[in-house]
Amino acid sequence: MVSSATAFLDLQALESNLALIRLAAPQSRIMAVIKANAYGHDAVTMAHALAGSGVDAFAVARLEEGLILRDAGIGLPVVVLQGFVEAHELHLMVRSGLEPVIHDVFQVDILEQQVLAGPVRVWLKLDTGMHRLGIEPEVFEQIRQRLASCVSVVQPSAVMTHLASADDMDNLATHQQLEAFHQRVSSHPARSVANSAGILGWHAAHTEWVRPGLALYGVSPFPHMSAESLGLRPVMTLRTRLIAVKQLQAGDRVGYGGDYVCREPVLMGIAAIGYGDGYPRQLPSGAPVLVSGQRCTLMGRVSMDMIAVNVTGLIDVRPGAVVTLWGDGLPVEEVARWADTIPYTLLCGIARRVQMKPSIELAAH
Repeated sequence: MVSSATAFLDLQALESNLALIRLAAPQSRIMAVIKANAYGHDAVTMAHALAGSGVDAFAVARLEEGLILRDAGIGLPVVVLQGFVEAHELHLMVRSGLEPVIHDVFQVDILEQQVLAGPVRVWLKLDTGMHRLGIEPEVFEQIRQRLASCVSVVQPSAVMTHLASADDMDNLATHQQLEAFHQRVSSHPARSVANSAGILGWHAAHTEWVRPGLALYGVSPFPHMSAESLGLRPVMTLRTRLIAVKQLQAGDRVGYGGDYVCREPVLMGIAAIGYGDGYPRQLPSGAPVLVSGQRCTLMGRVSMDMIAVNVTGLIDVRPGAVVTLWGDGLPVEEVARWADTIPYTLLCGIARRVQMKPSIELAAH
């Protein structure tokens, strides 16, 4: 039964997506990226499911995210992509068995100055052209040698970089980044380059480790390729229910500001979801919604707790009917285009009051 604003999490789809990633990069170990609450999918639920499916490690953005996994009993390696800024954060990481990314010389200074409870495994990040985090190429070898001499560091340090434009198969920047990385790290027992787009689109990015994120959750990392065409299945299906059905007449205005004006008689459904649940307020009239598995369109402004949809001509429309906002039958990529944003923002924007229901089968339409 669907109650108000529920995100159904299809664990069979998650396992299927993981299998596809393994097939794409069969020689690589898998570091599943579950930062930002697993892209809105509930990090603890995803971590337990992925650990049971045999991933080798996890990646999070921040220390706090790693501590949540440890508190939930996750024992696999956890890499903290933003690393640490202060010494006390490093000590917490050591005590919790978290692996920080080293992306700046000040972090090496801290490592050399601290007496830790034990050695820490670190990932040294090379900036190959994204110019966000990472050690500059001209000092990379110097920093690597300092880490190699540091008694607080497990040897050898792992190395990584991040691709800025792997979602664009025609962009020469990815070739340049890969060349820059392989020039400086031609051989190493633990290297990581490929994100989801790198895994599925750039064989040269496959190294000892790959870092799938978006693709794990069944969303295409390429703007002009659908998840379905790649063989990916959506893990999250966001659903709610109709709480009212009303007959409107030509000339009636709908919602705040009366922006939507009925040009003819319209059967309108009111669904229990809004921007208070993370459904994007910027969606315009005409954006797609499913009611009882049938396509219809948004009417008027998205409110905090409700939306109006045009259900004229649909069958089985009544209060309690299942409404799908994205997921099974309606790709989140399509909704994101209507909202003039990217799927990441929709998935990560799910509010706390939305129920999360892990399941091996989605609730029926």
